Amino acid sequence: MTVDERKQRILEAIVALYAMDGEPVGSGLLSRYFDMAVSSATLRNEMAALTRLGLLEQPHTSAGRVPSAKGYRYYLDNLLGQSADQSLPQTERRQINAAMAGLDFEPQHLVQGAARLLARHTGFTVAATTPASEDVCIAHYEVVQVGQYSASVLAVTNNGDVYTRVARVERGLTRAGAAQVANLLNHTMTFVSPADLTPRRLSEAAAELGGEYQVLMPAVLAAASLLQEAAQPKAYLEGVENLLRWPELQGSLADLLHTFNDGREASRLITPPGGRVSVLLGEDMEHPMPGLCIMAKRYLAGSGRTGTIALIGPNRMPFPQLMPRLEYFARKLGQGMSGKSIQEDN
Repeated sequence: MTVDERKQRILEAIVALYAMDGEPVGSGLLSRYFDMAVSSATLRNEMAALTRLGLLEQPHTSAGRVPSAKGYRYYLDNLLGQSADQSLPQTERRQINAAMAGLDFEPQHLVQGAARLLARHTGFTVAATTPASEDVCIAHYEVVQVGQYSASVLAVTNNGDVYTRVARVERGLTRAGAAQVANLLNHTMTFVSPADLTPRRLSEAAAELGGEYQVLMPAVLAAASLLQEAAQPKAYLEGVENLLRWPELQGSLADLLHTFNDGREASRLITPPGGRVSVLLGEDMEHPMPGLCIMAKRYLAGSGRTGTIALIGPNRMPFPQLMPRLEYFARKLGQGMSGKSIQEDN
């Protein structure tokens, strides 16, 4: 049995109606949606046919139907482009521009802030990752004594990100000792890729410490940890409370939150295969999370680097309304990460 044009229109209508309130869609409601142009009897026959095709499901004993995971996939692959409006009203664009322009433009803060704004703007959970970069390295180190037995190591990457880590020292670190470690780090560990930070290089750094090895080496190890940390993508999850609105996601919540504890795994999950908006259904995931849907878009951060921003919710997300907003936020985030003016509407 083929999915002809009328079946496609009915499936599209059921997806739209089910997104509104999460209630199964019956033939009566569907007939009103089509302004009585199609009889209830015809609609019931077509809905039964779509159910046999596996595109609709009939929950419990309800006379209504809901889209199945297969139905959503068919809709996303074949019908969404016909209904999605890819433009936003100018007033809404201006509001987004003004909100984005007020964010902290330190890269990690900008990504997290953009995710928080999109979550508030849409009412859905948002995930975002910092740009992935294979050539990340530390451009500069600073070492500061912050307590009797603590030293803070600060690292600035070649991409402008800032990382800090506190090292435990056996006795008070003098100003001269802090300067010695900073000079050593800037001499031996700047512009070094994580792969090149070998045990031999650390041993050579330790040898330069001489008699101060016991006191200063913890700060060197902290610096090495910062370089490894900088190479890992950071993932932020904002608007988590919005997930509680969807009963169908309760069984997937624990798995989702566990995944986002690992930045690299979270990045792998939400990063789309290409530059266009991609929609991943939970049923299609390597480790299935039934009912979950991730709509994701890459953003360009300059120098060939890309990150991802994604909307997370149930399969019944209002795709035509959300897609242009996700597109716009991704564009603005990319502008900010590239050092361009977010106020420019291009």
